[in-house]
Amino acid sequence: MAFFFPLFHQVPVGAADKGEGKLVYVIPIEKEVERGLEAFLTRATEEAREEGADHIIFEIDTPGGRVDSAGQIAKLLQNLDIPTTSYVVNQAYSAGSYIALNTDSIYMKPQATMGASGVITSDGNAADQKAQSAWIAAMKSAAESKGRDPLYAAAMADKSIDLPELDAGEGEFLTLGPSSALEVGYSEGTIEDRVELLHELGLSEAKIIEKETTLSEEIARFLTNPVVIPILLSVASLGLVVELYSPGFGVPGIMGLVSLVLFFYGHIVAGLAGMEAIILLVLGIVLIIAEIFVPGGIMGLLGIGAIIGSLFLSGYDLGHMSMSIGIAFLVTLVVSVILFRRMGMDKGIFRHIILKDQTTTEQGYVSSVNRLELIGLEGVTVTPLRPAGKAVFENERLDVVSEGGFIGENQKVKVVKVEGVRIVVREVN
Repeated sequence: MAFFFPLFHQVPVGAADKGEGKLVYVIPIEKEVERGLEAFLTRATEEAREEGADHIIFEIDTPGGRVDSAGQIAKLLQNLDIPTTSYVVNQAYSAGSYIALNTDSIYMKPQATMGASGVITSDGNAADQKAQSAWIAAMKSAAESKGRDPLYAAAMADKSIDLPELDAGEGEFLTLGPSSALEVGYSEGTIEDRVELLHELGLSEAKIIEKETTLSEEIARFLTNPVVIPILLSVASLGLVVELYSPGFGVPGIMGLVSLVLFFYGHIVAGLAGMEAIILLVLGIVLIIAEIFVPGGIMGLLGIGAIIGSLFLSGYDLGHMSMSIGIAFLVTLVVSVILFRRMGMDKGIFRHIILKDQTTTEQGYVSSVNRLELIGLEGVTVTPLRPAGKAVFENERLDVVSEGGFIGENQKVKVVKVEGVRIVVREVN
């Protein structure tokens, strides 16, 4: 009697439609878009790929941020071979809307908005024409890559496009709400919460893994913020300069070192600073310390150059790093001038490296014998004085100088003044 066993596992009807047995990663995109966020998303998506995730949902709530970081995140999303969904839970402005456009599908909460993607520089002004043109092209390319009409992506970044029917007339950036996004094909639906979204995606029974930034990543995101970087560098340089005027090693020096450590810690965690930057930093500090014991200035200059080089190696944007270093330099210069005028060079470490001893007469130091006892003596010149020459006083031959004019040989003279080794004589008639 033969028995036959099924070769395949029987899946209950409807289980596949609910995503049973599938794995979904939920990754937040919050706060500003910068290198710290990029590092977090790289780690989270890499983990999703290694764990064999079937779908990734990005829950977006960001006012935007750095264009360069958004570009790197977009490249990361485009290279994913896992289906991706953006769920705009509040706002996806500027770089946030660009990130959303690089995902396979977009859903929005009833109160969410997306768009307003004009390029703004760090000083709050519109970027130059070249940067704006490149950004508009990137927005359009992102929309086209996922089958969306590029006109609306362009209108989010270009306020010269006139779309009055979407409340974005000429001179205004396009911002889409849930209904308008659905109308132009930029949203697949308006969803109240994550449970409804999973049901819509057919993943209600899937295993959910929520990724959160670690404490170190949160600290790194804060420390690599473009506003925080110049503050850290200013505090670091100020602390070290003030320490030069302080006895011993105290609070200013500790603040300076802590600020410098925090700067490099944040950039290492964010994946910006490598071992070469740390080596250059340590080398610079060693050279500056060596300058104290080997004067000459060369080691000190090389040390400062090495530290500045390590800062540039750690920075993601050379322009912003140059500005940050410039701000720190100006702040330090102003404080240094104030401290120098109020304290001089007699405080702190300067008191050990500046020579202050004096060989004064009061301390018993005499550079030459002052022959004051000669004043009033009379003698005879043995050479003409023109005005210098020689004369004999009480059988002592001395170098003398006339008080004014020429005095001939064998003339009677009198000492009228002695200034160190200078003996002044006057002819006696």
